[in-house]
Parts: sequence; C-alpha cells; structure tokens
Amino acid sequence: MLKVFMCVIQRDLLLAFRRRADIVTTLFFFIIVVSLFPLGVGVNPGLLRTLAPGILWVSALLASMLALGRLFALDFTDGTLEQMLLSSEPTSIIVIGKVMAHWLVSGLPLVLLAPVLAIQFDLPAESIGVLFVSLLLGTPVLSLIGAIGAALTLGVRGGGALVSLLVLPLYIPVLVFGAGAVGAQASGIGASAHLLLLGGVLAGAVALTPWATSAALRIAVE
Repeated sequence: MLKVFMCVIQRDLLLAFRRRADIVTTLFFFIIVVSLFPLGVGVNPGLLRTLAPGILWVSALLASMLALGRLFALDFTDGTLEQMLLSSEPTSIIVIGKVMAHWLVSGLPLVLLAPVLAIQFDLPAESIGVLFVSLLLGTPVLSLIGAIGAALTLGVRGGGALVSLLVLPLYIPVLVFGAGAVGAQASGIGASAHLLLLGGVLAGAVALTPWATSAALRIAVE
C-alpha cells in the first residue's frame, strides 16, 4: 500500500508540474489578495496587526479552493479514475495520495509564502511563527475536506461553484481556530489551545474524509 501511495503522489506531482500555470495562478491569487488589503485599509499598524490573521487565513482558504477542481477532474475525464477504483488496492489509499499531492502543490507553497507576506502587516515574529504552524496544520484539512466536495461534484455542470457552496461551511472551524491562534498569540493569551484544536480537526479529517471521498468517487463513476 505504501508503494501505491508513493506512486500516486509521484504521478500527480509530475502531472501538476507539467501544468505549472495552474500552480502559479494559485500563488499569484494568494499574493495579490493579501497585498491589496494593506493598500486599501491604510498604513495604521495597529489595525493591520488586528486584521492580519483573518486576511491571511481567508486568502489561503480561497486560494486553496481554486485548485479543488483539478483534484479528480482530469482523471475522471480520461478514464484513469475508473481504473484506479477497479484496482485491488484500497481506494482510500489512492485518495490520500492524491490529496497529499494536491496539498504539496497548492497548500505547502501558501504555508511557505504566508510568513513573508505577514511582514507587511507588521506582525511580530512570535505571531508569524504561530501563523506558520496554524497554516501547516490547517491547510491539509482544507485539502481533505475539499476532496469530498470535489468528488461529490465530479462530472456535474457548474461543479466549481457547487463545490464552493459545499465545502465553505465545513471550512469555518478551520478558519476560526487558525486565525484565532494568531490572534490569541498577538493578544498575549497563547495559541496552544487553538493549535491543539486544529490538530484534533486534522486528525479527524485524516481518519474520516478518505472513506467519505472514496464513496463519493464510486457514486460519481457509476
């Protein structure tokens, strides 16, 4: 199963880097949205520090949603997904591999860029560190939950808009705990409680979403 898992990741990463324009689009969207807020809000340092956690997290959430449509759509179109579902390996392993590849392409770059972009909001170093950790815990959850929505809307006309309506309510706890961790650290309360809750959400998502996504994929293919 480990060999299948690694093969799925390697294949999806290779296909993603052959279509680098999609990766660049996600990154530029994140950079532009985050950078526009200081220009629109003004140069008040106190206000920027207050707004920074929500702005960075909402921007990362929206940027990650841009890539959800590519998670299964190409494999569904060319018939590869059907062959994967017919294999003797557990479908959940294939799903986890595809979600991991999706996160490495669309989630991890956001995690690495966020601390650099946070400098323009005048966040202290401790808050930037908490932001990095919260995104590192939270963005995989966005990919795991988004995989369910992408599977449910597979082959549906207007699926891009529909998947947003499906997954956005499920993203709210991740957004609250992620942005709340940075805000709690900035206010001196400490971010450990929010990060622990975010870690619990990640553990629950890893345990439950692959099976839900597998079931949704089988329904879509049938």
